[in-house]
Parts: sequence; structure tokens; C-alpha cells
Amino acid sequence: MDLQAKLTILADAAKYDASCASSGSKRKREKDGLGNTTGIGICHSYTPDGRCVSLLKILLTNYCVYDCTYCVNRVSSDIPRARFTPEEVVSLTVEFYKRNYIEGLFLSSGVIQSPDYTMEQLIAVAKTLRSEQKFGGYIHLKMAPGASKDLVAEAGKWADRLSANIELPRQVDLDQLAPAKSHVEIQSTMSNIHERIEEAREEKQKFASAGQSTQMIVGATDASDAMILEKSSSLYKSYRMRRVYYSAFSPIPRRDSRLPLIAAPLAREHRLYEADWLLRFYGYTVGELTTPEEPNLSLENDPKLSWALRNRSFFPVDVNLAPEEALLRVPGLGVRSVRKIIKIRRFHKFRLEDLGRLRAAVVRLKFFVITSDSNPSVWRLDSQSLPQLVKSPSPQLSLFQTGEL
Repeated sequence: MDLQAKLTILADAAKYDASCASSGSKRKREKDGLGNTTGIGICHSYTPDGRCVSLLKILLTNYCVYDCTYCVNRVSSDIPRARFTPEEVVSLTVEFYKRNYIEGLFLSSGVIQSPDYTMEQLIAVAKTLRSEQKFGGYIHLKMAPGASKDLVAEAGKWADRLSANIELPRQVDLDQLAPAKSHVEIQSTMSNIHERIEEAREEKQKFASAGQSTQMIVGATDASDAMILEKSSSLYKSYRMRRVYYSAFSPIPRRDSRLPLIAAPLAREHRLYEADWLLRFYGYTVGELTTPEEPNLSLENDPKLSWALRNRSFFPVDVNLAPEEALLRVPGLGVRSVRKIIKIRRFHKFRLEDLGRLRAAVVRLKFFVITSDSNPSVWRLDSQSLPQLVKSPSPQLSLFQTGEL
């Protein structure tokens, strides 16, 4: 099989992995080397399902010894197979970079022979790029759960980010759809990465400077959003995970009867990203974003607005007096806006129009705040029509949450 045919198969096979962002990496270009992780003018490519990436995103191979029912590359699948050599991946990465197609490499693989053998092949690519090609661009390696500690240490030496996919939020889900995998093994790999990152930080050494990430499939089982977010929250706390990515389940050819007939709504994936953002940067807990009565996030309203509508007694919040943690609860005020408000209000009392100048969503937040020229009456907060007046805009279905919630 020629290189172009391999690339067609293995680039398409990589499209299901969403955890390929390059944020957080800082790597200087070596003398006479090429590429860096912070340069401008990066060309972007788009996967068939619309995701925008600036990395060569491929699998080393789509052969795999596992038979995960949700994976198109499972051993029992009859799809076309291909396999790159490490040298071919190195050549592709360098040539694509020189043509300004990419700024880095996201390299994953089906598990071939064993987790250790697979990682040896992936590491060979990263090591060759760094030591022989003097490549200073971003490299993200997908870890094979169960790989040895020595291989984890070697991978982080050459890669900017490492990731091991948790796959599904509950062990019972894996038992049903991927019985060869376990949370214990996956999280052991996460723990090894985390420990090595912490050691490197203390010793002021370079090791996976962009941290680690993981991914969960959404909608392949009946796991609720509450269960998904609880798992994410646990991973953030235990392993200082840089990001948890959510991937809406999409039916694959010749699907297993245990899988859903239809794809999970992309709006659900989007709401999970918004909720994840609130957990990480706004001080919310999973128990606030979901309830026992409503364990799934609303598809109609973003999770911050949903919380505000359930907790109207918390409002209105005085923009000129309230502490930061209270301001962060106001729908339409984001972290950047709140920081600006706290800085400016020492010298200037805020009016509604001033909030507009901060690009805050005044149309929505005016129902929840007190300013020097506005004090929403009780009837506005108690009004049955309030949910319609402040209804969230339709989700943009973006992979990354960048706006103000």
C-alpha cells in the first residue's frame, strides 16, 4: 500500500478522537531546528465531522487487539487496515510542516501486540522528530493504558502532551462495551503520568509540559450527564487533568446491537463542555449543575442559566458590591468581565451600559443584577415568562468553550 492510501485510511480513522488541542505547551525551537508550539500563521485542517485542528492527526495503525463495540477499529471490524512505520510518520510530519499545513502532530494508535510494544513505536516517532529532525513543534502522544512506567517516562520526555482515554464514565459501561479495558488500568496510567509531571516540576525538568488530557464518549450508554461530570471532576482533582474532552457517540458501520441506533445530540456534547468550564473556572459543583430529579443538562438552556432559574432567590446581585464568586454566578458575566468589573468599580459605579462596553450579555444579565441605574423588581425574577426572556442562544456546537457564560 502506498503512503497516500495509508494516509487516507489512518487520518480518517483518527477523526473520532477529540482530545488533540495544543493549548498550554511552551517549547523553544532548537538552533537549526524547525517548528515551535507558539508560532503564528498556523494553517488549519478540518476533519470530516467539522472539527478544526492544526495538527497532523493520524493513527500509527488501525489494527487493534481489542474488540470495543463502539470503536470502528475494533478487531472484529472488517474495515480496510493500514499501518505506518515510525519513519513514514516522521517524514509526513516534517513535510507537512514545511508546507505550512500543520504546526504539530497528534499521534494515536490501535493497540498492536501489547501496550508496551505499541508505545515503543509511538515513542520512536517522537524521539526521532526531536533528536534527529530537531522538530520543535507540538507533539501529542496517545498512551496505551497498561504501558510500563519506564515507557511513560520516555514518552513524556519527547511529547508536549500525553493522554489516556477513560472512554466511558463507569466501569459497568466498559464491562458491557469494552470488557478488555478497565478504569483501574487506565487510571493507573494517568497516575503514572501525573506523578512524573509532578516530579519533573519539582526537579525543574521538562516532561509533558502541556500536561495530560482524556476523552469520554457521550451517549453510547445510559450514563447521565451527572455521572459523566462526576467522573470528570474526579479526574481533575486526582490527576490535575488539563482537559477532559467529550465526544458525542456516532453510530459506526455494522454496529453492535448493544449500541444506540442514533447519534447522541451534538447539543449535549456542547452543554457538557459548558458545564465542564463552570466546574473548572466558575466554582460550581456537579450537584449544582445537575439534580437528582434532572440528572441530564438542559439542551434548551446553558447550565449556568439553568442554575440561575432554579435559584432565583440568589438574585439580584449588586455589580458594584458583590464579591467575585457571586458575580461569576450571573448569567452573561464571564471570568474576564468579572475581573474587569472588580478592577474598575473601585473608581467608577457601573451602569447597565457600562456592562455592555465590557461585551457582557446585557440582554440576559439585566434580569439578574443591580447597577447604579437599574434594580430589577421582584416580579421580573418571579415572572413565569423569565425563562423565555433570557433563553440561551442555540449552541454553536464548538469543540472549545470560549465565550462568556
